[in-house]
Amino acid sequence: MPQAFDAQNPPFDRLSHDEIGTLRAAIDIGYFPPGETVIAAGQRSEHLHVVIKGRVAERDGDTLESGLGPKDTFDARSLVHGPAGTTFVAAEETLCYLLPKAVVLDLIGRNPGFAAFFYSEISRKLRSYERRDHEGVDSTLRAHVREVRFRPAVFVDGSTTLHDAGQIMQDRNNNTLFVRDGDRVGIVTGANLAKAFVVDRKPLEAPVREVCHFEVVSIGLDDFVFAAVIAMTRHNKRRLAIRGEGGYVGVLEDIDILGLVAGNPQLIPGQIEQARAPADLKSCALDIQSQVERLHRQGARVEVIAEITSDLNRRLFAKLFDMIAPPSIRENGCLMVMGSEGRGEQTVRTDQDNGLLLARPVPEEDLAAFRTAFSGALESFGFPPCPGDVMVKNPRWSQPADDFLVQVEGWIRSPAEDGPMNLGIFFDAVSVTGHPELLDRAKTAMIDMMRGETAYLARFARAIDLFAGASAGMLTSFMASVGVGSDEIDVKKSGTFPIVHGVRTLAIDQGIREVSTARRIDALAEAGLFGADLGRELSSALSYFMEIRLRAQLAAIATGRRERESIVRLGELTTRDRDLLRDALRVVKRFREIVRNRYHLSVF
Repeated sequence: MPQAFDAQNPPFDRLSHDEIGTLRAAIDIGYFPPGETVIAAGQRSEHLHVVIKGRVAERDGDTLESGLGPKDTFDARSLVHGPAGTTFVAAEETLCYLLPKAVVLDLIGRNPGFAAFFYSEISRKLRSYERRDHEGVDSTLRAHVREVRFRPAVFVDGSTTLHDAGQIMQDRNNNTLFVRDGDRVGIVTGANLAKAFVVDRKPLEAPVREVCHFEVVSIGLDDFVFAAVIAMTRHNKRRLAIRGEGGYVGVLEDIDILGLVAGNPQLIPGQIEQARAPADLKSCALDIQSQVERLHRQGARVEVIAEITSDLNRRLFAKLFDMIAPPSIRENGCLMVMGSEGRGEQTVRTDQDNGLLLARPVPEEDLAAFRTAFSGALESFGFPPCPGDVMVKNPRWSQPADDFLVQVEGWIRSPAEDGPMNLGIFFDAVSVTGHPELLDRAKTAMIDMMRGETAYLARFARAIDLFAGASAGMLTSFMASVGVGSDEIDVKKSGTFPIVHGVRTLAIDQGIREVSTARRIDALAEAGLFGADLGRELSSALSYFMEIRLRAQLAAIATGRRERESIVRLGELTTRDRDLLRDALRVVKRFREIVRNRYHLSVF
């Protein structure tokens, strides 16, 4: 029977052939009838258990924490870190492989990859798994810039004539020159020279300093290729200067990574810029969505995908605004995006979360036409309407800033149920184009109204328990593993939302203006709201929830079932993913209790 032990089942797939042989030689098998305690809370285990057949329930007192089925492993904590924190009970007739503690500890000491499974921190597990996942895989996005074939730097003096600069480009077969002009270093391209001759009618003897750009966008030799892609996307550049230890060493062009990065998201900003009508932007929106799928297939981290997607979407929104907003709105408005789009955590298009603040009232006919045109255009691009109507076309979310602030105060002081959620959505807003000071002023006023107001903050924090019941919490998450209830979990409700909203609450409490959840977590840890260890765990858990949700979203798109874009079937997860999901949900539970205790939510 030990020979039937699946050595490809994580974490045993990390072991060498000889190490597997050692393990198989020591394996025993245990039988547990229904209701028998396999490991009791407070007890140290002498074996690592791997379920062969049957089901095991993990309980914390009367609470069902999780369930384990065939190929699942337990309990690393009682084997390595100390007494078991929970009780494991056979839910039905169960057979388990029993792996002796001494043998497992010896393998942990000899094999770092195997040892990663036994880390108590999900952040360390994820880092280890990421390294393993990309061994032997085309991981171009994780290549360093120095690994890409780029053009070496060619320097000229600022007094070099335009004619001589062009001749140097031709002689060196290099379309880009670095220009030294005193303490400054700039860049000039062949296109700059052509414009100087043809459009600006510059004489051939004019110094090159007059046509070069001294605001140089650069990337480091040891930066990742994905950082270069993000920089090109964000700054709408087709080339970047490359920094070495002693200064600029070369130029990286989009064509240099053309064969490396599928789909080339750095080319989309040019397509957006060249669009002449809203209809032209539709293909850009489709290309942005295609990038998500391509980057995911390439193995890009979900945070990188979200950052690239957010930059591209915001560029598209800004271009659409410029196309259809009348002068009265362009001159007085601040277009903003909110929710996950604002936090930079959205990958697949879900729904619209956008709004408009105005410095002063504008003609009603201008505003009405813009509301309809902007929201309608985005819907035609594939951005579904927001179920909560958080869109420009809703007058509540497109109005003068002074009137909007009155509304914000009403959300804070009114007992209406939608108040806290509207405040949360708005707190995640970022300016896309227009006058960002309008948004800054509104956010500052909101924070000033809420900071130090215990009752308001507690009411706002209560939303962390919106999905904490049996319909979406940890109980349902693993019911299927013990043969009860659904075998599905909504990772947005059970995982992402409690972290995002809890962190958002604490950020308002502390007056932290960061928008992304990861940066808010860092700022809160630095402020001492919780330890650095919990901060790392929260960031890692959030990253994992975003990753498995992205998989679910892409599967939902492929099958045409968009209503299931946050639903994960536990039976379809690998053993490793189920292990990570359990760990991530435990982080959520721990964090939820911190927030509940801080704001005394048990009294509500």
